[in-house]
Amino acid sequence: MVKLNKRVVEAAAAQDKDYFVWDDDLAGFGLRVFASGKRSYLVQYRAAGRTRRYTIGAHGVWTAEDARREAKVLLGRIAHGENPSEERRLNHREITVRELCERYLEDLELGLILGKGDRPKKATTKLTDTGRIHRHILPLIGNRRVKDLTKSDIVRVMKDIMAGRTKANIKTEKLRGRAIVRGGAGTATRTIGLLGGILSYAVELGIIPQNPAHGIRKPKDNVRSRRLSEQEYRTLGAILRKAWSKGQYRTAAEMVRLIALTGCRRGEIIDLRWDEVDIDNSCLRLSDSKEGASTRPIGLSALEFLEARHGEQAENFVFRGRTGEAPFGSLPNHWAKLFENTALADITPHVLRHSFASIGNDLGFTEATIAALVGHSRGTVTSRYIHSIDTALIMAADKIAGYIQGLLDGGSFGHASYALDRESRKASLAQFLGAAAPDAGPATIAA
Repeated sequence: MVKLNKRVVEAAAAQDKDYFVWDDDLAGFGLRVFASGKRSYLVQYRAAGRTRRYTIGAHGVWTAEDARREAKVLLGRIAHGENPSEERRLNHREITVRELCERYLEDLELGLILGKGDRPKKATTKLTDTGRIHRHILPLIGNRRVKDLTKSDIVRVMKDIMAGRTKANIKTEKLRGRAIVRGGAGTATRTIGLLGGILSYAVELGIIPQNPAHGIRKPKDNVRSRRLSEQEYRTLGAILRKAWSKGQYRTAAEMVRLIALTGCRRGEIIDLRWDEVDIDNSCLRLSDSKEGASTRPIGLSALEFLEARHGEQAENFVFRGRTGEAPFGSLPNHWAKLFENTALADITPHVLRHSFASIGNDLGFTEATIAALVGHSRGTVTSRYIHSIDTALIMAADKIAGYIQGLLDGGSFGHASYALDRESRKASLAQFLGAAAPDAGPATIAA
């Protein structure tokens, strides 16, 4: 039976490799003898299914009796659920914001960081988060110790981003690619929101006891309230017809028109596949929208527009890129070209989405109905469970899309009375698609 004392410890000779001498009187208390001859006291225990070792200190600095008393204290803490080895590891490393962000990004890539709806963050969100970390957070506080951060530090980061102190023009990996980092109030709000999430992650890991970003007053993010007036819809229709007739940005013009008629997000239209278009049930069954899988009722104006394209290309993406194997990803660039030097140079795809919802409100539809039509996560859970679309939702989508199509094609109608019949819709669609030269686009719509 071995009991670690001065005589036993000093008699433990060095060998070719390290070895341990365990105390039979106090389970878990031991001596590590290094090949160099150095000796140190430790405790060994299990935590979270793993064996851990905690070094008390070197023999000579610690006597066997003092080390034994310290081991009893440590083993008592361990018995109450503490993990001194992990605590020391974190304290010893004095983990920095940079190291925390690296760990966060690793878990983000593995799908362990959850976003909206408690689902793993999407690839686009991961890319955005990575950019904000590397271009704003790390340049400002990357070398700071996480445990030393205070609320005033977070406020200072926010103000520095608002003031543009992180702005830069960065060369990216893409050929001739540049990342223009501007900063500003909106960027500051979203970056501080991300930093707060990262610090909450640090709380979950036990690195810090509380999140210093909680309670920070952030500038109000850009509230996008811009909507198109009836005259602006007519202007939009004229711009799209002109682009089509000239043969320039024709695919982009069709995509813009479909966004206007459905209220879909830009990315949802770019990535739209034919197997997501359910013509029989008057809806789009999006497999991967911002809110996850989403079913969107759409009006006849949009359905007939899609049917016209379906005759030309009935596979893969609705709007195909040059190779046909990828979606048409040039919409953001072509959007700018379509609207530059026009009265609508300031509009974005979200303006069309907001305008679609606003027209629905003007026509008297409820917030819950509009939320279901545009796939909002807030306001209703209807869209999450739609399989066989409710007739009322289809009628609402049809009325809103028909009203917008009439405006795009130059009409002037009262909210209560306007509805396009089938022949009027077909004539309107033929007017748009038929504006091209005979050899430039899709065939005319069959009767």
